[in-house]
Amino acid sequence: MKIEDLISKLPPMKTGAELTKALEDIQPYSEDVRNADTTTRLMSLSELYNIYIPSSMSHEIHSKLYLAMIRSLQKKCSQQAILQRYENNAAIIGQEYRGIIGGADSFTIIGASGIGKSSAIGRAVSLITQNTIITTANPHSKIIPTLTVQCPFDSSVKGLLLEILRKTDEAIGTYYSNAVKSRASTTDTLIGLVSTVCLNHISLLIVDEIQNVVNSKNGKNLVGALTQLINSSGISICMVGTPECVPFFEQAMQLARRSAGLTCAPMSFGETFEETCRVLFGYQYVKNATELTPSLLYWLYEHSAGNISVLVSLIHDAQEIAILNGTETLN
Repeated sequence: MKIEDLISKLPPMKTGAELTKALEDIQPYSEDVRNADTTTRLMSLSELYNIYIPSSMSHEIHSKLYLAMIRSLQKKCSQQAILQRYENNAAIIGQEYRGIIGGADSFTIIGASGIGKSSAIGRAVSLITQNTIITTANPHSKIIPTLTVQCPFDSSVKGLLLEILRKTDEAIGTYYSNAVKSRASTTDTLIGLVSTVCLNHISLLIVDEIQNVVNSKNGKNLVGALTQLINSSGISICMVGTPECVPFFEQAMQLARRSAGLTCAPMSFGETFEETCRVLFGYQYVKNATELTPSLLYWLYEHSAGNISVLVSLIHDAQEIAILNGTETLN
């Protein structure tokens, strides 16, 4: 198995204006809808939530995920990957084992709730993978380019490991059911199994809602399990969360060095914010259209602080109220 063969099965990496166009999701709109009945307009109004406008954050997340996926695929083609499979099998049957393939391939994407991290990751993953599974003939294997799971609310190590197996099942196999049937009782045994699955079938693992580790007694255990997973599988792991998890990762060097990554912030007041507002203001479902004035622009920034989720909700809810109470204007 050669890295060139694996990369050839992936879409080419896009940059610049081409990437912006590919990430963009602008919903169709006709001004005639403003003359439709109330029910139709209220239902059409929900299209606001389906709009995606790329930003610099979108570009950074896309390149970070793409390159991490490529690094992980490179390791799968190395001699160390073969040796690591033997070590992982030793762990599955309860013998002592060690991490050979190793690596410092984990990173974080940190940002406040509502600024569009998950949407940006979802758009990037869709563009990178195009919902395809990489299939190789010699040896025969199936590789999932990216797999996304959520950190359990109680930071259960076993819960996360079983979720990785369950998500893998949805794409290519029956590892989850086999693990449950065999009652893989010890965490080390389960980590050995999941490490082998990741080494053979997963390129990039994305763990969302990682801030759940902060207030859980199992938090450090879960991060430790992820560290062991990195060392035993060689895959890249992306941890996505809110700023509250930064002090947690900074407590110890083994955690801090794995928390390097992207820090995402809300939009500042400027051209990007103005352009976003202009696009959103193009979707008006009230009977009387309103022009985006400088005073409205300032008002929107003052009340949203550049948070895209709040901004969309403001424009959506204002129109919903205006339609329901009969004022029929967005002001």
